[in-house]
Amino acid sequence: MDNELRDHCSSLTERIIQLKDSLDYDDKAARAAEINAAMAQPDFWDNQEKAQMLVGELRRINGTLKPMQELIDGSEDLGALIELAEEDEDGGLDDEIRTTVDTLQDKLDALELHASMAAPEDACDAYMTIQAGEGGTDAADFAEILLRMYLRWCEARDFDTEIMDRSEGEEAGIRNVTLHIKGDYAFGYLKGETGNHRLVRISPFDSAGRRHTSFAAVDVTPDFGEDAEIEVNWDSDVREDTYRAGGAGGQHVNKTDSAIRLTHLESGVVVQCQNERSQHKNRATARKMLLAKLYQIEQEKKEAAAAARRGDKSKIGFGGQTIRNYVLQPEQFVKDSRTELKANNPFEVLDGELDPFIESYLRWSIDK
Repeated sequence: MDNELRDHCSSLTERIIQLKDSLDYDDKAARAAEINAAMAQPDFWDNQEKAQMLVGELRRINGTLKPMQELIDGSEDLGALIELAEEDEDGGLDDEIRTTVDTLQDKLDALELHASMAAPEDACDAYMTIQAGEGGTDAADFAEILLRMYLRWCEARDFDTEIMDRSEGEEAGIRNVTLHIKGDYAFGYLKGETGNHRLVRISPFDSAGRRHTSFAAVDVTPDFGEDAEIEVNWDSDVREDTYRAGGAGGQHVNKTDSAIRLTHLESGVVVQCQNERSQHKNRATARKMLLAKLYQIEQEKKEAAAAARRGDKSKIGFGGQTIRNYVLQPEQFVKDSRTELKANNPFEVLDGELDPFIESYLRWSIDK
Protein backbone atom coordinates (compact mmCIF):
# COMPACT_ATOMS: atom_id res chain seq x y z
CA MET A 1 0.00 0.00 0.00
CA ASP A 2 1.49 3.34 -1.06
CA ASN A 3 2.08 6.16 1.41
CA GLU A 4 -0.58 8.44 -0.10
CA LEU A 5 -3.30 5.84 0.39
CA ARG A 6 -2.04 5.08 3.89
CA ASP A 7 -2.17 8.78 4.84
CA HIS A 8 -5.68 9.11 3.39
CA CYS A 9 -6.86 6.16 5.48
CA SER A 10 -5.28 7.62 8.61
CA SER A 11 -6.88 11.03 8.04
CA LEU A 12 -10.31 9.47 7.41
CA THR A 13 -10.13 7.38 10.57
CA GLU A 14 -9.16 10.44 12.61
CA ARG A 15 -12.12 12.42 11.23
CA ILE A 16 -14.49 9.60 12.17
CA ILE A 17 -13.15 9.58 15.74
CA GLN A 18 -13.48 13.36 16.00
CA LEU A 19 -17.04 13.27 14.68
CA LYS A 20 -18.02 10.56 17.16
CA ASP A 21 -16.76 12.75 20.00
CA SER A 22 -18.41 15.91 18.69
CA LEU A 23 -21.75 14.12 18.37
CA ASP A 24 -21.64 12.92 22.00
CA TYR A 25 -22.21 9.42 20.66
CA ASP A 26 -22.00 7.67 24.03
CA ASP A 27 -24.46 10.08 25.66
CA LYS A 28 -26.91 9.69 22.78
CA ALA A 29 -26.63 5.90 22.96
CA ALA A 30 -27.38 6.04 26.70
CA ARG A 31 -30.38 8.30 26.07
CA ALA A 32 -31.69 5.95 23.38
CA ALA A 33 -31.43 3.03 25.79
CA GLU A 34 -33.31 5.08 28.40
CA ILE A 35 -36.15 5.87 26.00
CA ASN A 36 -36.34 2.27 24.79
CA ALA A 37 -36.66 1.13 28.41
CA ALA A 38 -39.47 3.64 28.97
CA MET A 39 -41.26 2.46 25.83
CA ALA A 40 -41.18 -1.10 27.14
CA GLN A 41 -43.28 -0.10 30.17
CA PRO A 42 -46.99 -1.04 29.97
CA ASP A 43 -48.13 2.49 30.88
CA PHE A 44 -45.95 4.25 28.27
CA TRP A 45 -48.88 5.28 26.06
CA ASP A 46 -51.08 6.48 28.92
CA ASN A 47 -49.76 10.00 28.30
CA GLN A 48 -50.07 10.24 24.51
CA GLU A 49 -48.44 13.67 24.16
CA LYS A 50 -45.38 12.75 26.20
CA ALA A 51 -45.10 9.38 24.46
CA GLN A 52 -45.14 10.99 21.03
CA MET A 53 -42.43 13.45 22.08
CA LEU A 54 -40.20 10.60 23.28
CA VAL A 55 -40.81 8.60 20.10
CA GLY A 56 -39.83 11.65 18.05
CA GLU A 57 -36.72 12.20 20.18
CA LEU A 58 -35.70 8.57 19.74
CA ARG A 59 -36.20 8.80 15.99
CA ARG A 60 -33.92 11.86 15.82
CA ILE A 61 -31.28 10.23 18.05
CA ASN A 62 -31.30 7.06 15.95
CA GLY A 63 -30.93 9.26 12.87
CA THR A 64 -27.47 10.09 14.25
CA LEU A 65 -26.57 6.83 16.00
CA LYS A 66 -27.22 4.50 13.07
CA PRO A 67 -25.02 6.26 10.47
CA MET A 68 -22.36 6.88 13.13
CA GLN A 69 -22.31 3.19 14.02
CA GLU A 70 -21.97 2.36 10.31
CA LEU A 71 -18.93 4.65 10.18
CA ILE A 72 -17.42 3.06 13.27
CA ASP A 73 -17.94 -0.46 11.86
CA GLY A 74 -16.59 0.65 8.48
CA SER A 75 -13.53 2.16 10.13
CA GLU A 76 -12.83 -1.11 11.92
CA ASP A 77 -13.21 -3.05 8.66
CA LEU A 78 -10.83 -0.60 7.00
CA GLY A 79 -8.30 -1.16 9.78
CA ALA A 80 -8.49 -4.91 9.23
CA LEU A 81 -7.96 -4.45 5.48
CA ILE A 82 -4.95 -2.25 6.11
CA GLU A 83 -3.39 -4.89 8.37
CA LEU A 84 -3.85 -7.51 5.65
CA ALA A 85 -2.46 -5.11 3.03
CA GLU A 86 0.69 -4.58 5.09
CA GLU A 87 1.35 -8.30 4.80
CA ASP A 88 0.50 -8.36 1.08
CA GLU A 89 3.51 -6.82 -0.67
CA ASP A 90 2.02 -6.95 -4.20
CA GLY A 91 -0.70 -4.39 -3.36
CA GLY A 92 -3.56 -6.75 -4.24
CA LEU A 93 -5.87 -5.17 -1.66
CA ASP A 94 -5.30 -1.56 -2.64
CA ASP A 95 -8.37 -1.38 -4.90
CA GLU A 96 -10.61 -2.81 -2.21
CA ILE A 97 -9.19 -0.32 0.30
CA ARG A 98 -9.85 2.58 -2.07
CA THR A 99 -13.44 1.42 -2.58
CA THR A 100 -13.94 1.17 1.18
CA VAL A 101 -12.41 4.62 1.70
CA ASP A 102 -14.68 6.18 -0.95
CA THR A 103 -17.77 4.63 0.66
CA LEU A 104 -16.77 5.81 4.12
CA GLN A 105 -15.92 9.26 2.77
CA ASP A 106 -19.43 9.68 1.32
CA LYS A 107 -21.06 8.53 4.57
CA LEU A 108 -18.79 10.77 6.64
CA ASP A 109 -19.57 13.83 4.50
CA ALA A 110 -23.30 13.17 4.84
CA LEU A 111 -23.13 12.77 8.62
CA GLU A 112 -20.92 15.83 9.06
CA LEU A 113 -23.54 17.79 7.13
CA HIS A 114 -26.26 16.47 9.42
CA ALA A 115 -24.12 17.31 12.44
CA SER A 116 -23.97 20.93 11.28
CA MET A 117 -27.62 21.25 12.30
CA ALA A 118 -26.79 21.27 15.99
CA ALA A 119 -28.89 24.23 17.17
CA PRO A 120 -32.01 23.22 19.13
CA GLU A 121 -34.31 24.83 16.58
CA ASP A 122 -32.75 22.91 13.68
CA ALA A 123 -34.62 19.73 14.67
CA CYS A 124 -37.98 21.53 14.63
CA ASP A 125 -40.76 21.63 12.08
CA ALA A 126 -40.84 24.88 10.11
CA TYR A 127 -43.09 27.68 8.96
CA MET A 128 -42.31 29.04 5.51
CA THR A 129 -43.74 32.26 4.12
CA ILE A 130 -43.39 33.13 0.43
CA GLN A 131 -44.19 36.71 -0.58
CA ALA A 132 -44.29 38.18 -4.07
CA GLY A 133 -42.14 41.28 -4.47
CA GLU A 134 -41.43 43.61 -7.38
CA GLY A 135 -42.49 42.40 -10.78
CA GLY A 136 -46.28 42.62 -10.78
CA THR A 137 -48.05 39.56 -12.14
CA ASP A 138 -44.72 37.92 -12.93
CA ALA A 139 -43.72 38.19 -9.26
CA ALA A 140 -47.02 36.65 -8.14
CA ASP A 141 -46.47 33.81 -10.62
CA PHE A 142 -42.88 33.41 -9.41
CA ALA A 143 -44.11 33.12 -5.81
CA GLU A 144 -46.38 30.27 -6.89
CA ILE A 145 -43.50 28.63 -8.78
CA LEU A 146 -41.42 28.73 -5.57
CA LEU A 147 -44.35 27.29 -3.62
CA ARG A 148 -44.53 24.36 -6.02
CA MET A 149 -40.73 23.92 -5.83
CA TYR A 150 -40.78 23.62 -2.05
CA LEU A 151 -43.84 21.37 -2.06
CA ARG A 152 -42.12 19.01 -4.49
CA TRP A 153 -38.95 19.01 -2.37
CA CYS A 154 -40.98 18.22 0.76
CA GLU A 155 -42.85 15.46 -1.06
CA ALA A 156 -39.56 13.82 -2.06
CA ARG A 157 -38.48 13.83 1.60
CA ASP A 158 -41.84 12.58 2.87
CA PHE A 159 -42.35 15.81 4.82
CA ASP A 160 -45.95 16.73 5.56
CA THR A 161 -47.08 20.17 4.40
CA GLU A 162 -50.13 22.27 5.19
CA ILE A 163 -51.06 25.67 3.78
CA MET A 164 -51.90 27.92 6.74
CA ASP A 165 -52.73 31.06 4.76
CA ARG A 166 -52.83 31.95 1.08
CA SER A 167 -53.57 35.18 -0.76
CA GLU A 168 -54.15 34.91 -4.50
CA GLY A 169 -52.64 37.28 -7.06
CA GLU A 170 -54.92 39.63 -8.95
CA GLU A 171 -54.34 38.01 -12.35
CA ALA A 172 -52.27 34.91 -11.63
CA GLY A 173 -50.09 33.33 -8.96
CA ILE A 174 -50.12 34.30 -5.30
CA ARG A 175 -49.27 37.44 -3.35
CA ASN A 176 -48.22 35.43 -0.27
CA VAL A 177 -48.59 32.01 1.27
CA THR A 178 -47.60 30.41 4.58
CA LEU A 179 -46.72 26.72 4.79
CA HIS A 180 -46.38 24.51 7.86
CA ILE A 181 -43.73 21.90 7.08
CA LYS A 182 -43.49 18.86 9.37
CA GLY A 183 -40.49 16.59 9.31
CA ASP A 184 -37.28 15.84 11.21
CA TYR A 185 -34.89 18.79 10.87
CA ALA A 186 -37.26 20.61 8.53
CA PHE A 187 -36.05 23.99 9.81
CA GLY A 188 -32.40 22.90 9.78
CA TYR A 189 -32.58 21.97 6.11
CA LEU A 190 -34.68 24.93 4.97
CA LYS A 191 -33.28 27.81 7.05
CA GLY A 192 -30.89 28.76 4.26
CA GLU A 193 -33.83 29.44 1.93
CA THR A 194 -34.62 32.63 3.82
CA GLY A 195 -34.01 35.69 1.67
CA ASN A 196 -34.85 37.28 -1.67
CA HIS A 197 -35.13 35.10 -4.78
CA ARG A 198 -34.88 36.53 -8.33
CA LEU A 199 -36.30 35.15 -11.57
CA VAL A 200 -35.27 36.27 -15.08
CA ARG A 201 -37.34 34.94 -18.00
CA ILE A 202 -39.46 35.79 -21.03
CA SER A 203 -42.71 36.82 -19.37
CA PRO A 204 -45.73 34.67 -20.28
CA PHE A 205 -47.84 37.72 -19.38
CA ASP A 206 -46.13 40.09 -21.83
CA SER A 207 -47.74 40.01 -25.28
CA ALA A 208 -44.54 41.49 -26.73
CA GLY A 209 -42.49 38.54 -25.42
CA ARG A 210 -40.01 40.68 -23.52
CA ARG A 211 -37.67 39.53 -20.78
CA HIS A 212 -38.80 40.37 -17.24
CA THR A 213 -37.14 40.26 -13.83
CA SER A 214 -39.28 39.48 -10.81
CA PHE A 215 -38.65 38.90 -7.12
CA ALA A 216 -40.10 36.91 -4.24
CA ALA A 217 -39.04 36.65 -0.60
CA VAL A 218 -38.90 33.46 1.44
CA ASP A 219 -38.89 33.46 5.24
CA VAL A 220 -38.39 30.27 7.28
CA THR A 221 -38.92 30.09 11.03
CA PRO A 222 -38.82 27.14 13.46
CA ASP A 223 -41.98 25.68 14.99
CA PHE A 224 -41.29 25.22 18.69
CA GLY A 225 -44.88 24.26 19.45
CA GLU A 226 -45.64 25.56 22.90
CA ASP A 227 -41.99 25.62 23.98
CA ALA A 228 -40.72 28.85 22.42
CA GLU A 229 -38.82 30.85 25.03
CA ILE A 230 -40.53 34.12 24.17
CA GLU A 231 -42.79 36.01 26.54
CA VAL A 232 -45.72 37.84 24.97
CA ASN A 233 -48.59 39.62 26.67
CA TRP A 234 -51.35 38.75 24.23
CA ASP A 235 -53.63 41.48 25.58
CA SER A 236 -51.24 44.44 25.43
CA ASP A 237 -48.44 43.44 23.03
CA VAL A 238 -50.51 42.09 20.16
CA ARG A 239 -53.40 43.41 18.08
CA GLU A 240 -55.81 40.76 16.86
CA ASP A 241 -57.98 41.20 13.77
CA THR A 242 -60.54 38.77 12.43
CA TYR A 243 -61.60 38.51 8.81
CA ARG A 244 -63.47 36.22 6.49
CA ALA A 245 -61.40 33.33 5.19
CA GLY A 246 -61.05 33.01 1.44
CA GLY A 247 -60.70 30.07 -0.88
CA ALA A 248 -62.17 26.60 -0.61
CA GLY A 249 -63.33 25.34 2.73
CA GLY A 250 -67.09 25.14 2.83
CA GLN A 251 -69.81 27.52 3.88
CA HIS A 252 -68.64 27.94 7.48
CA VAL A 253 -65.09 28.97 6.59
CA ASN A 254 -66.11 31.40 3.89
CA LYS A 255 -69.08 33.05 5.59
CA THR A 256 -67.79 33.71 9.10
CA ASP A 257 -64.89 35.74 10.45
CA SER A 258 -62.88 32.63 11.33
CA ALA A 259 -59.49 33.84 10.02
CA ILE A 260 -57.06 35.50 12.45
CA ARG A 261 -54.42 38.16 11.88
CA LEU A 262 -51.99 38.99 14.70
CA THR A 263 -49.77 42.08 14.74
CA HIS A 264 -46.95 42.37 17.25
CA LEU A 265 -47.06 46.08 18.04
CA GLU A 266 -43.43 46.62 19.01
CA SER A 267 -41.80 44.79 16.10
CA GLY A 268 -44.53 45.16 13.49
CA VAL A 269 -44.43 41.41 12.75
CA VAL A 270 -47.70 40.19 11.24
CA VAL A 271 -48.94 36.61 10.96
CA GLN A 272 -52.28 35.24 9.87
CA CYS A 273 -54.02 31.88 9.69
CA GLN A 274 -57.24 30.88 7.96
CA ASN A 275 -56.95 27.17 7.24
CA GLU A 276 -59.00 25.96 10.23
CA ARG A 277 -62.80 26.19 10.41
CA SER A 278 -62.61 27.31 14.03
CA GLN A 279 -61.53 30.83 14.97
CA HIS A 280 -60.13 29.36 18.19
CA LYS A 281 -57.88 26.93 16.29
CA ASN A 282 -56.74 29.64 13.89
CA ARG A 283 -55.86 31.87 16.85
CA ALA A 284 -53.83 29.11 18.53
CA THR A 285 -51.92 28.40 15.32
CA ALA A 286 -51.30 32.09 14.60
CA ARG A 287 -49.87 32.53 18.09
CA LYS A 288 -47.41 29.69 17.50
CA MET A 289 -46.40 31.28 14.20
CA LEU A 290 -45.90 34.67 15.86
CA LEU A 291 -43.77 33.18 18.64
CA ALA A 292 -41.65 31.44 16.01
CA LYS A 293 -41.02 34.71 14.15
CA LEU A 294 -40.23 36.63 17.34
CA TYR A 295 -37.80 33.92 18.41
CA GLN A 296 -36.06 34.12 15.06
CA ILE A 297 -35.75 37.89 15.34
CA GLU A 298 -34.16 37.54 18.78
CA GLN A 299 -31.68 35.02 17.41
CA GLU A 300 -30.74 37.38 14.63
CA LYS A 301 -30.14 40.20 17.05
CA LYS A 302 -27.59 37.96 18.77
CA GLU A 303 -26.02 36.80 15.53
CA ALA A 304 -25.19 39.67 13.20
CA ALA A 305 -24.24 37.31 10.40
CA ALA A 306 -27.69 35.74 10.40
CA ALA A 307 -29.38 39.12 10.14
CA ALA A 308 -27.88 39.70 6.69
CA ARG A 309 -29.74 36.75 5.19
CA ARG A 310 -33.22 37.77 6.36
CA GLY A 311 -35.62 38.50 3.57
CA ASP A 312 -37.56 41.02 5.66
CA LYS A 313 -34.38 43.00 6.36
CA SER A 314 -34.07 44.22 2.80
CA LYS A 315 -36.17 45.39 -0.09
CA ILE A 316 -37.85 42.62 -2.09
CA GLY A 317 -36.76 43.84 -5.49
CA PHE A 318 -34.05 45.80 -7.29
CA GLY A 319 -31.44 47.00 -4.84
CA GLY A 320 -32.30 44.32 -2.25
CA GLN A 321 -29.97 41.52 -1.26
CA THR A 322 -30.73 38.44 -3.40
CA ILE A 323 -29.66 35.00 -2.21
CA ARG A 324 -30.46 33.05 -5.37
CA ASN A 325 -31.00 33.82 -9.05
CA TYR A 326 -33.06 31.66 -11.40
CA VAL A 327 -32.20 32.66 -14.97
CA LEU A 328 -34.21 31.14 -17.83
CA GLN A 329 -33.35 33.69 -20.53
CA PRO A 330 -30.99 34.24 -22.32
CA GLU A 331 -28.89 31.65 -20.47
CA GLN A 332 -30.30 28.91 -18.28
CA PHE A 333 -28.89 28.48 -14.78
CA VAL A 334 -29.52 28.83 -11.06
CA LYS A 335 -26.84 30.49 -8.94
CA ASP A 336 -26.66 30.99 -5.18
CA SER A 337 -25.15 34.37 -4.34
CA ARG A 338 -23.71 33.19 -1.01
CA THR A 339 -22.09 29.88 -1.87
CA GLU A 340 -21.45 30.66 -5.57
CA LEU A 341 -22.95 27.26 -6.45
CA LYS A 342 -24.21 27.31 -10.04
CA ALA A 343 -26.40 24.68 -11.68
CA ASN A 344 -27.31 24.57 -15.36
CA ASN A 345 -30.62 22.74 -14.80
CA PRO A 346 -33.00 25.50 -13.65
CA PHE A 347 -36.17 23.62 -14.57
CA GLU A 348 -35.13 20.60 -12.49
CA VAL A 349 -34.29 22.90 -9.56
CA LEU A 350 -37.67 24.60 -9.85
CA ASP A 351 -39.18 21.11 -9.88
CA GLY A 352 -37.82 20.47 -6.40
CA GLU A 353 -34.22 19.32 -6.90
CA LEU A 354 -32.91 21.61 -4.17
CA ASP A 355 -30.58 19.29 -2.27
CA PRO A 356 -27.32 20.54 -3.86
CA PHE A 357 -28.19 24.13 -2.89
CA ILE A 358 -29.35 23.18 0.60
CA GLU A 359 -26.23 21.10 1.26
CA SER A 360 -23.97 23.76 -0.19
CA TYR A 361 -25.49 26.39 2.10
CA LEU A 362 -25.07 24.18 5.19
CA ARG A 363 -21.39 23.59 4.39
CA TRP A 364 -20.92 27.31 3.67
CA SER A 365 -22.54 28.20 6.99
CA ILE A 366 -20.15 25.85 8.82
CA ASP A 367 -17.18 27.68 7.35
CA LYS A 368 -18.74 31.03 8.29
